[in-house]
Amino acid sequence: MLKFATIAIVGALSAVGAAKAVVSLDDLRQPDLRGPAPAAAVADDGAAQIVKGPDGHFWAEAKVDGRAVRFLIDTGATTVALSQTDAQRLGIDVRGLDYKYKVITASGQTRAASVKLASVAVAGAQVRDVDAMVIEKGLETSLLGMSYLGRLSSFQATPRALILRS
Repeated sequence: MLKFATIAIVGALSAVGAAKAVVSLDDLRQPDLRGPAPAAAVADDGAAQIVKGPDGHFWAEAKVDGRAVRFLIDTGATTVALSQTDAQRLGIDVRGLDYKYKVITASGQTRAASVKLASVAVAGAQVRDVDAMVIEKGLETSLLGMSYLGRLSSFQATPRALILRS
């Protein structure tokens, strides 16, 4: 399963690299994508609704083990992928991890370590005991992949928003 997850992360990270290349060629008036994530709202039926960002991607601020992490939502990523910076902010000892999985990022080949997150929540859509990987180098933005999304009761992409139901 972890080999499959590693292969899927390679594809997802390649897609993120391609998306970053397209965004960098976009109009110079484009908003700074490193700023705060678009606000997630809770709909009348209790579903979390994430508005599509100006770059065409879905960005979310999630609570991971009680701490805020900005994610690019990536349905092509098998697992949640954490950058070194986000992993450290979550209190993960990144130097003590076993980086035994090889992955390819936009910056080239690197390694990843498997971790378990106690909880991940986006606007109330919470999942407990989420499998994730910490990427050793080359991942600037953490990815919210299918190890979270696939455990929701449903998620739906519309032309303007992503709707998450826990």
